[in-house]
Amino acid sequence: MAFFSKLKDRLFKSSSKIDEGLEAIVQDNSAEEAVVVETPAPPRDVVEPEIEVVVEPIVEVFPEPEIEEPTPEPVVETPPVAPAEAAPAAKKSSILGRMFGQGETKEVVRRVLDDEMLEQLEELLISTDMGVDTALRVTANMAESRMGKKLSVDEIKSLLAAEIARIMEPVARPLPIYPKTPQVVLVVGVNGSGKTTTIGKLASQFRAAGKNVVIAAGDTFRAAAVEQLQVWGERAGVPVLTAPEGSDPASLAYDAMTKAHEDGADLLLIDTAGRLQNRGDLMEELEKIVRVIRKKDETAPHNTLLVLDATTGQNAVNQVKVFQEVSDVSGLVMTKLDGTAKGGVLVSLADKFGLPIHAIGVGEQIDDLSPFDPEEFAAALTGAHIE
Repeated sequence: MAFFSKLKDRLFKSSSKIDEGLEAIVQDNSAEEAVVVETPAPPRDVVEPEIEVVVEPIVEVFPEPEIEEPTPEPVVETPPVAPAEAAPAAKKSSILGRMFGQGETKEVVRRVLDDEMLEQLEELLISTDMGVDTALRVTANMAESRMGKKLSVDEIKSLLAAEIARIMEPVARPLPIYPKTPQVVLVVGVNGSGKTTTIGKLASQFRAAGKNVVIAAGDTFRAAAVEQLQVWGERAGVPVLTAPEGSDPASLAYDAMTKAHEDGADLLLIDTAGRLQNRGDLMEELEKIVRVIRKKDETAPHNTLLVLDATTGQNAVNQVKVFQEVSDVSGLVMTKLDGTAKGGVLVSLADKFGLPIHAIGVGEQIDDLSPFDPEEFAAALTGAHIE
């Protein structure tokens, strides 16, 4: 739950966009219905009063005439309350209710789920980069069981979260660990997607789990990437294999596999240079890395992780298509979910490709990369409540 709290706090750009949109959609109807409901207040440590307090409705009781012998106090019958007076009476009761921990009232506005409302919901989901097909699928599933029913904002959030979680449940899988060692994990992605940071976090977490990890700094064209990996390696106690700037990254990958095998490493994480999916020469270089690795071990790489930047929105769909063709992507890691209102793209990717989503990142700290949980993500994305 700790990571969920962080995720919900940091996905505020996406969840607030849905929040504001749902409020507008539900209010945008002349047949809206205001309902007064009692919600239980949190328990409070108070001393119970010795007298009975009548809170609804408030009735003035006049004192009885003095008599010689005490008699039981008469029962005051509550006069019937006309429908128009019901809401004000409930509001009065809420004041004393809050004082004595009995609960408070709030107005819930509901709107009938009809074709117009479904269209508005589709547009709202598309605006979070969920994609047209996925947005239609989510709203169609909602309509199956709720068409014609009156729904509040909170109820719509819960329905959306349930449908999103259903789509993402099949792809929520941790990075598999195989008995064959060293297990080669190739990490790919475009420039600035967060590959280097992701490798550092993964290495640290696997090392903490007792695995013997080696990192290969395959981005030989960018000195800053090598230095960043070396910093992470020092933090985690993991060796980082490097080569002179401008060296052939495929050659480094081959040498790293040899070294990892000699050292009895469980995992070899290979960083690669960021490359745009529309640069043919760079994609050919990635293909070469894969070919050279397979000369050493025909089953390698055992995992190819594509790191995606959530702020790119629907462009992530094109990235998955191209990298999957070149390097046989086996799983996804989504970073920078804390800096975008386009978190819905992850739902679109799950629906379109069905690739495993191993982890998501919402910050720069070591614990800001966590295994993907579909229910927590769906609740954080929509702003829905989770127990």
